[in-house]
Amino acid sequence: MDDRIHVHQYLKVAELNENGQDNEFYRRVFLYINSLPSIEDSNFTNLFSGKKSTDIILSLDDNQVIQDEFLGARVDWVNKVERFDHGGVCNRSFLLRIKKKDKRRTLRPYLQHIHAVSDDIEQRRSELKLFINNGPSENPISGRWRSVPFTHHSTLDTIAMDADLKNKVKSDLENFVKSQNYYHKMGRAWKRNYLLYGPSGTGKSSFIGAMANFLNYDVYDIDLSRVSDDSDLKLLLLQTSSRSLIVIEDLDRLINEKLTTTTLSGLLNFMDGIVNSCCGDEKIMVFTMNSKEQIDPAMLRPGRIDVHIHFPYCDFNSFKYLANNYLGVKEHKLFPQVEEIFHSGATMSPAAIGELMIVNRSSPSRAMKSVITALQSSGTEGKIGGKGKRLSDSASSPLRLEPPPHAEETGGANWKDSVPGAKEVRKLYGLLRLKSCKSPSSFDHDPGMIER
Repeated sequence: MDDRIHVHQYLKVAELNENGQDNEFYRRVFLYINSLPSIEDSNFTNLFSGKKSTDIILSLDDNQVIQDEFLGARVDWVNKVERFDHGGVCNRSFLLRIKKKDKRRTLRPYLQHIHAVSDDIEQRRSELKLFINNGPSENPISGRWRSVPFTHHSTLDTIAMDADLKNKVKSDLENFVKSQNYYHKMGRAWKRNYLLYGPSGTGKSSFIGAMANFLNYDVYDIDLSRVSDDSDLKLLLLQTSSRSLIVIEDLDRLINEKLTTTTLSGLLNFMDGIVNSCCGDEKIMVFTMNSKEQIDPAMLRPGRIDVHIHFPYCDFNSFKYLANNYLGVKEHKLFPQVEEIFHSGATMSPAAIGELMIVNRSSPSRAMKSVITALQSSGTEGKIGGKGKRLSDSASSPLRLEPPPHAEETGGANWKDSVPGAKEVRKLYGLLRLKSCKSPSSFDHDPGMIER
């Protein structure tokens, strides 16, 4: 009936172009068609294993039809294969069938849509890389950056973090990825800056790995000791790609111990200067510090740092999360004794507890006893200023998570303007005593984080 009522046009996308070379657009259409949910409705669909053993990839079989819809217009794709008897040679092409009345309105934006989707698929399927900067005098063939495969296995699911906080972080990252048009409409660079601060061994580097895996972003790890001056730092930034994390670790130590020749002004411009705004879109900068007490406030102001996340030492609840992760133990007869020791003020870093559990992973009881012994014998380990600082004691060190730029448009949580402070935070969000070894204690919103 449809064929009789409407006039259709057919457009052919051949695998090879006229001179026998691969047709780039054929590859894009192949990626796009095999990503459509309607492929599951095809009469014949091929199943293949992906890079991971748990991945299953669906692919349209020869001469099968798949339907798609774009801007209210329905189109059909045929995976056309013409085989020849001699040597198994065949001609492959995709045949697009579209109603003639819809062609003028939808064809050009539809083809652009295929380009955009295929680009996104390629980026997500590509192997993530970790880039490390070379010194300016080294001048290797690879340029200022050399790379290795990024194989960090940390994910947001394996990070010991309060569930509510973890969902807020995920939402913040997801909203950032979807906010290109909003940032451009506001005249702002499509970027976001995170500060992760807390003592050594509390999981800051693992969190960076989890962010990269969650977003499927490459990681640029900048070693400031190999940067000659402010201009050199700008040049490094210009040579980073979009869809990437740009990381500077231990920034407080580099500044306070004067281990870098980069000036404070150079760092401020790196974080929020004109070069930063013109070096590509969709970038997230991540800075780590042990403490931000001796850092110039200009470096921490809204716009230069959008999200503050505090990583404190463990308490008993975070210990239970680690026991479940490392030992597969949710309950144990020694838990009450461990809890009592934590309540007495003893504390350790997640890294130290995790190492004891790894060494004794064949015997959960032995692992528990090792942790108990370590807590009892080194009760001052990881204490700040002579007083152990656990997660449940960190209410005075708030995390600031600004509302996503388009939260109001998407019906997100209501973020009320307030002055950062313990009283205001409690009034707005309730008393948040998050019980995770890597979660901050509260959220507050600074109006300056939206407009600079």
